Amino acid sequence: MNNFRYMHLSIIDSHTGGEPTRVVIDGPEEVTGINVESMAQRRDLLAGKYDWIRKSCVNEPRGHEAMVGALLCQPSDPDCVAGVIFFNNVGYLHSCIHGTIGLAVTLLHMGKIQHGKHRIETIAGVVGVEICEKGRVTVTNVPSYRYRKGVELVVPGYGQVTGDIAWGGNWFFLTKVSDSADAPTVRYENIRALTDYGAAISQALADQNITGDDGGKVDHIEIFDQPTEGVSDSRSFVLCPGMEYDRSPCGTGTSAKLACLYADGELESGQVWRQASVLNTVFECQLEPLDNGRITPIITSSAYVNGETTLIIQDDDPFRHGISSASFSQH
Repeated sequence: MNNFRYMHLSIIDSHTGGEPTRVVIDGPEEVTGINVESMAQRRDLLAGKYDWIRKSCVNEPRGHEAMVGALLCQPSDPDCVAGVIFFNNVGYLHSCIHGTIGLAVTLLHMGKIQHGKHRIETIAGVVGVEICEKGRVTVTNVPSYRYRKGVELVVPGYGQVTGDIAWGGNWFFLTKVSDSADAPTVRYENIRALTDYGAAISQALADQNITGDDGGKVDHIEIFDQPTEGVSDSRSFVLCPGMEYDRSPCGTGTSAKLACLYADGELESGQVWRQASVLNTVFECQLEPLDNGRITPIITSSAYVNGETTLIIQDDDPFRHGISSASFSQH
């Protein structure tokens, strides 16, 4: 008889504009229950005591570096239908709009909510979702704003790069291809070159101690190029903190972009903006102005449930918590 033990995690997978979301629906009650006061406290408890859940779900061999995970929680706010903690291959995210859209259709698939308007609690704050037919979801994001305009970076191998720093639920450095003579264009065949370029910008931001206004790391890089004719108003490549690109247009990044457009007088309340990803998947966006130059981004897209399964974690499996440098330090 075998002497090893099993652990199980029930998950539901979806994708939004090509970007995957893996929702864990049976996390530890200590984290997901109602006795924790805030989503940030839940995140800290998950990271400190149960980080193996993140690693097991999104790292190989069960996941991959582009995957975003989401732990489904009971909300602290009684007006919300759910709480969620988002994570990726290197850590935890304040927010994730493509993931929120994926979570909404997952909750619909589970029969926990119906079509209509709902509220979901994230670490960045409460976001609104409206679920329409055929997986179409509109998210009303947290207030977003531009912190700095025209930040000049010296990026080794690329020279001077200029961009804005903005908050859309995560911190972003937003730059146009035209702002650097050596920047690769935003095309699918340039993904490797775009990744290298974004990684160099990310390192330059860290080396030059450029942060958000709360001292937070600017850990997402968004590179904009000319729109795809007949498809969008802009096309972008987004490099996430784990050095993997976003297959969708990136909802928090698009929120940051809308804030910059509004600050420059290029986008007004009620005007539709179509943001395409490097894959030419599109988010349809609008904004509502707030005080102090901030905006409420409103983003619409579709998500599709594409898997429902149980992950099996055996205690004698050397990669039970995913493949990482720690896996090899033990062997």
